[in-house]
Amino acid sequence: MTAMLPRRSVWGIICILSFLLSVAASATADTHTMTKTCTTLCRGLPGLTPAECQKSGLEPSGAFSNNGFPILIKEYPPVRSRKPQARILVIGGTHGDEPASVFTVLNWMQKLDKYHSGLFHWKVVPLLNPDGLLKKKPTRTNARGVDLNRNMPSPLGGRGVYQRWADKTDRDTRQFPGLKPAGEPESKWLVKLIQEFKPQAIISVHAPLNIVDFDGPGPAPTQLGRLRLRRLGNFPGTLGNYAGEVLGVPVVTLELPSDSTPPSSAELNAIWTDLVRWLKAGIPVSHPDSAPARKVTSQGVAAE
Repeated sequence: MTAMLPRRSVWGIICILSFLLSVAASATADTHTMTKTCTTLCRGLPGLTPAECQKSGLEPSGAFSNNGFPILIKEYPPVRSRKPQARILVIGGTHGDEPASVFTVLNWMQKLDKYHSGLFHWKVVPLLNPDGLLKKKPTRTNARGVDLNRNMPSPLGGRGVYQRWADKTDRDTRQFPGLKPAGEPESKWLVKLIQEFKPQAIISVHAPLNIVDFDGPGPAPTQLGRLRLRRLGNFPGTLGNYAGEVLGVPVVTLELPSDSTPPSSAELNAIWTDLVRWLKAGIPVSHPDSAPARKVTSQGVAAE
């Protein structure tokens, strides 16, 4: 006679099978989502194939653009053998008409895929503004015509930022800050990410001014690859103003030479090497769960 399992055991097996089936269904849904996302994304990034996109390890962040496109992110977390020196946030594609910034960040992700040692804890967002990139004619602004790099929180408040834009730019639509700080889903999510991740340095990639800009405390990198430091000053609503001046987080803004063509492989390597060297030398050692530092020592920390 076949032995009967206790009722509790049967229900335990059913629960385990249900859990495994739900996990499998979720994984299938995620795979389908990424397949569709990568296929669409690659239409706006000629040279990137859907297969490469899927192999990149990017994942939906849970946030979406105005048009409902997933904002993708990849994390390079701490490793068991090493306590990370600092948390670093890398952002590309804030402006949709600067695809070179997206390719640059994707290139750096490939380096981290190979060489991530746990020296830093990284979060990487290669494309903050998918709607601008995916337009038939890509735009600096998002789907609602808002410049995401003018839509961050500011001490001036929404009315002050709007008036500053009207007075200083002659109402340039390319720099429209929106009517409410962090009023766009993309910028709102970025603010939330900064608040939760508490980065101790932010690297933001733009184009095409061919310089390094810097906001916030501590020593600025004087040169990254061929890009030399030239401080532009920050404007209300920019990431540099919000993170660098309000939160006290060092913000390095890379302005690549071309908005459409990324630097050569050799130049990308040089920029990356110099950037990591600067991070090691300029970002203070602090506990990974501490708040963003308001003071940065000039003494140093030393390559990922």
